[in-house]
Amino acid sequence: MLRVGLTGGIGSGKTTVAKIFEVLGIPVYYADEETKRLMNTDPVIRRNIVKEFGDRAYDDHGLDRSYLASVVFNDEKKLALLNSLTHPATIEHANKWMKQQHSSYIIKEAALIFESGSNKHLDYVIGVSAPEEIRIRRVMERDGVSEEQVRSRMARQMNEEEKIALCDFVVVNDEREFLITQVLSLHAELVKLAIG
Repeated sequence: MLRVGLTGGIGSGKTTVAKIFEVLGIPVYYADEETKRLMNTDPVIRRNIVKEFGDRAYDDHGLDRSYLASVVFNDEKKLALLNSLTHPATIEHANKWMKQQHSSYIIKEAALIFESGSNKHLDYVIGVSAPEEIRIRRVMERDGVSEEQVRSRMARQMNEEEKIALCDFVVVNDEREFLITQVLSLHAELVKLAIG
C-alpha cells in the first residue's frame, strides 16, 4: 500500500482535492483535524500544552483555540514549541491509522507535511497549487477575515513555490483546470504505482 501525502498552502483547496479522493474510495487521513482532536483527547499533549502555555489554554469546552492562536501566531518560537508538542503524536497516530487501511494507496492530507517531517513516512507527496489572489479570496470568504489577516497567515507558511517544488505530483486548483479530471488521472497513476 502506498502512503501518499497531500499538501498545499492555505486556501489552495487541498481539502476539496482530498474529498474527491474519498469519493473514489481512497481512505483519507486529515492530519489537521486529527491534531485538533488529539489536543483535546491525548492526556500527554494536554498536560504539556498546559505546562507551556498555562491553564488558559483549556476551558470547560476543551482547547481554547482562540486563546492559543493569540499566543502563538505572532511568536515563531511559541508556534514552533506548540508544533513540537503536537506533530510527533499526529505522525504516530497517522502511521497507526495507515496500518489499519486496506487500499492500494491512502492519502494523508496535511498543511505541514514537509515542515513537520512527516514526508519521511510517505512514498509520494501531491501538492495542490493555486494563484495567490484566489487563495486569499477563498480564505477571506471561508474564515470571514481580512486580506491582511490572510497575508499574515501566508507569511508564516512555507513559500508555495518552494513547497510545490518538493512535491512528486501537482494538482492545479486555479478554477480554470478541472479538478476532477486531474484527480482521476492521478488516481489511475497511483493505482498503477501501487501494483508495481
